[in-house]
Amino acid sequence: MPNSFTPNSFTIGRRRFVTYVGVVGMLPILPTVGTAATLVPTPGQTEGPFYPVTLPADADNDLVRVEGAAARAQGTIAHIGGRILDRAGRPVPGAVIEIWQCDANGHYRHPRAPRHQLFDGGFQGYGQTAVDREGAYRFRTIKPVPYPGRTPHIHVAVIVPGTGRFVTQMYVEGEPLNERDGLLNSIRDPRARRSVIIPLAPADTIEAGAVGGTFDIVLDL
Repeated sequence: MPNSFTPNSFTIGRRRFVTYVGVVGMLPILPTVGTAATLVPTPGQTEGPFYPVTLPADADNDLVRVEGAAARAQGTIAHIGGRILDRAGRPVPGAVIEIWQCDANGHYRHPRAPRHQLFDGGFQGYGQTAVDREGAYRFRTIKPVPYPGRTPHIHVAVIVPGTGRFVTQMYVEGEPLNERDGLLNSIRDPRARRSVIIPLAPADTIEAGAVGGTFDIVLDL
C-alpha cells in the first residue's frame, strides 16, 4: 500500500525547537540501505477526526511540558526519533513533521472529542519540528494509550515544501489491541504494516522512567 502526498500549504507557527543532547545517538536508529528495492514506503493512514482545530501556542517538539502549566503531562514519557527518507534512503531536506495524540487518559484536545473538557492541561497534544540535515527529527511525548475503538497510536504528518503532506500513524509493538485495530489491519502488505509498528524500550539513559523508539518514515519520492 504505497503512500501518497496531498497538496498542502503549511506555515510553521510560533514554536521553540527543543534538542536533547545525545538522544539521537541513544535511540536505536535502524540501518538504511541505499537501494530503492530494500526500502518499503511507509503506508498512508487517515488523519482522523481530531487534528487540532487551532494549534496550541506552545507547539514545539516537547509535548510533555506546556509553557505556563504547573505540572508536566501525565503518563509515561516517550522519546520518539527517526529520519524522513526517500525510497533510496536519502534524507528529505526541508521536511517538517507534526504529531498529535490523546492524553494519558484517552482524551483528545479537540472540541468534538468525547470528554474533551477533561484533557490534561499539562500535555500539548500536538507538536511540530523540522528535520536536520540528516533528515532526523525527535519528539519528547508520552507513550500512547488506547481509547474506545482504537489501539494505542500517534498520528504523524510530514510536510515537504513543494511536494505536499503525507499522513500516517505510529503503533506500538506488543499492544494486544493491535490485532483487532481496523485501521492498522487495513494495511494489507505485511512489510508495510510492520514498518509502522514500533518497539518502545526503556530509555533510562535519556530520562529516568522513560521509553524510547525509532520511527523512520520512507516517502514515496
